[in-house]
Amino acid sequence: MQTLSFANNDQMPILGLGTWKSEPGDVGAAVKEAIKAGYRHIDCAAIYGNEAEIGVALQEIFTADIVKREELWITSKLWNNAHTLQQVTEALENSLRDLQLEYLDLYLIHWPIAFRPGVVFAAKPADFMTLEEVPLAETWSGMEACVEQGQARHIGVSNFNIDHLEEISQSAKIKPEMNQVELHPYLQQPELLEYCRKKYIHLTAYSPLGSMDRPDVLKKADEPSLLENDTVKTIAEAHGFSPAQVLIRFAIERGTAVIPKSTNPARLAENFRAAELSLSADDMASLAGLESGFRYVDGSFFTPPGSPYTLEFLWG
Repeated sequence: MQTLSFANNDQMPILGLGTWKSEPGDVGAAVKEAIKAGYRHIDCAAIYGNEAEIGVALQEIFTADIVKREELWITSKLWNNAHTLQQVTEALENSLRDLQLEYLDLYLIHWPIAFRPGVVFAAKPADFMTLEEVPLAETWSGMEACVEQGQARHIGVSNFNIDHLEEISQSAKIKPEMNQVELHPYLQQPELLEYCRKKYIHLTAYSPLGSMDRPDVLKKADEPSLLENDTVKTIAEAHGFSPAQVLIRFAIERGTAVIPKSTNPARLAENFRAAELSLSADDMASLAGLESGFRYVDGSFFTPPGSPYTLEFLWG
């Protein structure tokens, strides 16, 4: 398995298991199945509501001596309602308690958006905090404290654009090492990719298959399907692989980590075998030609009337 290298020589497997939308009762079994299939990178988040079940699964895996803790790369994310300096470390402690771990390999700020403490999902203007009230630099200081306390080996962000990255980097003692964003042939974000490469910030691609299983309320009418795209299907047929494997390999070929989600054992194994696929320069050029700027997860749920946040703020 290819890896991404960090400054301290830690190695993150480039292909991991995403756990967003993995239902309670399913996610623990999926994590165990994935690890048995060879996955060593599990991507979690507090807001997914399933870290406690993942923690039980991890302990069962460790007890059975299938892998050791140090052989896994575990990521989690800080939710929007815990952005003040003190709340950051408390939120990480909660995730560690749920995951039954002593440390995370990577901890990310989930969004550059702040909610009031106790608000799970902001629905009205009073639910939000502005970045004047809780600046990104303050939240980042909390993330740095997590490293200083030995609870996170690496820290980064998710859904940050270049301006957001510049803002926290100006005062950072520890520079962000990861940005997890939506990436796939319809949304390739070349400017962000190039910026992050120059700044030694790795990228992780989420929703690499188009996230068609997300809640209907988050979907748009007549969304384009990546898995049914003719170019993707043609390349898959030529190589004897599936469209999903082509899309996963596309991310890997670009030097980004990728975290497809599944709870189906056969699909877990199929996704993992994408590491065996090799795409030619012509394949990559054909896939690059699919760029349309289409976001499946566009953040519009953070922009109700009266919200201090806009889509322009999010994506530039």
